[in-house]
Amino acid sequence: MNILKKIALSTAIVAAFATVSAPAFAAEEHGDKNAAVKAAADLTVTKLNEAVSIAESNGDKAAFIAAIGEVRQAQKEFRYEQTERLRQKLNDKLRAARDAAEKGTTQDAAAATKEASTLLTEMMGIYNAAHK
Repeated sequence: MNILKKIALSTAIVAAFATVSAPAFAAEEHGDKNAAVKAAADLTVTKLNEAVSIAESNGDKAAFIAAIGEVRQAQKEFRYEQTERLRQKLNDKLRAARDAAEKGTTQDAAAATKEASTLLTEMMGIYNAAHK
Protein backbone atom coordinates (compact mmCIF):
# COMPACT_ATOMS: atom_id res chain seq x y z
CA MET A 1 0.00 0.00 0.00
CA ASN A 2 2.86 2.38 0.79
CA ILE A 3 4.41 1.71 -2.59
CA LEU A 4 1.15 2.58 -4.37
CA LYS A 5 0.88 5.84 -2.39
CA LYS A 6 4.47 6.77 -3.28
CA ILE A 7 3.92 5.99 -6.96
CA ALA A 8 0.68 8.02 -7.02
CA LEU A 9 2.36 10.96 -5.23
CA SER A 10 5.37 10.88 -7.58
CA THR A 11 3.13 10.74 -10.62
CA ALA A 12 1.08 13.68 -9.36
CA ILE A 13 4.20 15.77 -8.73
CA VAL A 14 5.65 15.01 -12.17
CA ALA A 15 2.34 15.81 -13.84
CA ALA A 16 2.11 19.12 -11.97
CA PHE A 17 5.60 20.15 -13.04
CA ALA A 18 4.98 19.10 -16.63
CA THR A 19 1.73 21.04 -16.97
CA VAL A 20 3.16 24.23 -15.47
CA SER A 21 6.67 24.22 -16.91
CA ALA A 22 6.33 23.27 -20.57
CA PRO A 23 3.80 25.86 -21.82
CA ALA A 24 5.28 28.71 -19.83
CA PHE A 25 8.81 28.28 -21.09
CA ALA A 26 7.86 27.42 -24.65
CA ALA A 27 5.69 30.50 -25.12
CA GLU A 28 8.26 32.77 -23.51
CA GLU A 29 11.14 31.65 -25.71
CA HIS A 30 9.07 31.92 -28.89
CA GLY A 31 8.03 35.44 -27.93
CA ASP A 32 11.62 36.44 -27.27
CA LYS A 33 12.78 35.22 -30.68
CA ASN A 34 10.04 37.17 -32.46
CA ALA A 35 10.89 40.25 -30.43
CA ALA A 36 14.58 39.93 -31.29
CA VAL A 37 13.87 39.57 -35.00
CA LYS A 38 11.46 42.52 -34.93
CA ALA A 39 14.04 44.66 -33.10
CA ALA A 40 16.71 43.71 -35.65
CA ALA A 41 14.34 44.56 -38.50
CA ASP A 42 13.56 47.96 -37.02
CA LEU A 43 17.27 48.66 -36.44
CA THR A 44 18.04 47.69 -40.03
CA VAL A 45 15.38 50.06 -41.35
CA THR A 46 16.65 52.90 -39.18
CA LYS A 47 20.30 52.44 -40.13
CA LEU A 48 19.50 52.07 -43.83
CA ASN A 49 17.50 55.31 -43.75
CA GLU A 50 20.54 57.01 -42.20
CA ALA A 51 22.76 55.61 -44.97
CA VAL A 52 20.32 56.77 -47.65
CA SER A 53 20.23 60.29 -46.20
CA ILE A 54 24.04 60.42 -46.09
CA ALA A 55 24.25 59.21 -49.70
CA GLU A 56 21.64 61.69 -50.93
CA SER A 57 23.34 64.60 -49.21
CA ASN A 58 26.76 63.59 -50.61
CA GLY A 59 27.97 63.39 -47.04
CA ASP A 60 31.19 62.14 -45.58
CA LYS A 61 32.48 58.98 -47.27
CA ALA A 62 33.67 57.49 -43.98
CA ALA A 63 30.30 58.14 -42.33
CA PHE A 64 28.51 56.49 -45.26
CA ILE A 65 30.75 53.42 -45.13
CA ALA A 66 30.25 53.19 -41.35
CA ALA A 67 26.47 53.45 -41.77
CA ILE A 68 26.49 50.71 -44.42
CA GLY A 69 28.55 48.55 -42.07
CA GLU A 70 25.99 49.05 -39.31
CA VAL A 71 23.17 48.10 -41.70
CA ARG A 72 25.00 44.94 -42.73
CA GLN A 73 25.48 43.94 -39.10
CA ALA A 74 21.86 44.65 -38.18
CA GLN A 75 20.44 42.73 -41.13
CA LYS A 76 22.31 39.60 -40.04
CA GLU A 77 19.95 39.32 -37.07
CA PHE A 78 16.86 39.92 -39.23
CA ARG A 79 16.53 36.25 -40.10
CA TYR A 80 13.13 35.13 -41.26
CA GLU A 81 12.84 32.06 -43.44
CA GLN A 82 10.48 33.54 -46.04
CA THR A 83 12.72 36.56 -46.64
CA GLU A 84 16.10 34.81 -46.65
CA ARG A 85 16.72 35.20 -50.39
CA LEU A 86 15.77 38.87 -50.24
CA ARG A 87 18.15 39.29 -47.29
CA GLN A 88 20.98 37.87 -49.40
CA LYS A 89 20.13 40.26 -52.24
CA LEU A 90 20.04 43.11 -49.71
CA ASN A 91 23.49 42.16 -48.50
CA ASP A 92 24.78 42.14 -52.10
CA LYS A 93 23.39 45.65 -52.69
CA LEU A 94 24.92 46.90 -49.45
CA ARG A 95 28.29 45.44 -50.44
CA ALA A 96 28.00 47.11 -53.85
CA ALA A 97 27.17 50.44 -52.19
CA ARG A 98 30.17 50.16 -49.88
CA ASP A 99 32.49 49.23 -52.76
CA ALA A 100 31.21 52.14 -54.86
CA ALA A 101 31.72 54.54 -51.96
CA GLU A 102 35.26 53.29 -51.43
CA LYS A 103 35.99 53.87 -55.13
CA GLY A 104 34.53 57.37 -54.89
CA THR A 105 31.53 56.91 -57.16
CA THR A 106 28.84 58.41 -54.96
CA GLN A 107 26.09 58.16 -57.59
CA ASP A 108 26.53 54.38 -57.81
CA ALA A 109 26.63 54.14 -54.03
CA ALA A 110 23.42 56.15 -53.70
CA ALA A 111 21.69 54.04 -56.37
CA ALA A 112 22.71 50.77 -54.70
CA THR A 113 21.55 52.11 -51.34
CA LYS A 114 18.14 53.04 -52.76
CA GLU A 115 17.81 49.57 -54.31
CA ALA A 116 18.70 48.09 -50.91
CA SER A 117 16.01 50.25 -49.35
CA THR A 118 13.46 48.88 -51.83
CA LEU A 119 14.47 45.30 -50.97
CA LEU A 120 14.22 46.02 -47.26
CA THR A 121 10.75 47.51 -47.71
CA GLU A 122 9.68 44.34 -49.50
CA MET A 123 11.18 42.20 -46.72
CA MET A 124 9.37 44.18 -44.04
CA GLY A 125 6.10 43.82 -45.94
CA ILE A 126 6.46 40.03 -45.99
CA TYR A 127 7.52 39.89 -42.35
CA ASN A 128 4.74 42.18 -41.13
CA ALA A 129 2.09 40.31 -43.12
CA ALA A 130 3.07 37.08 -41.38
CA HIS A 131 3.25 38.63 -37.91
CA LYS A 132 0.04 40.63 -37.53
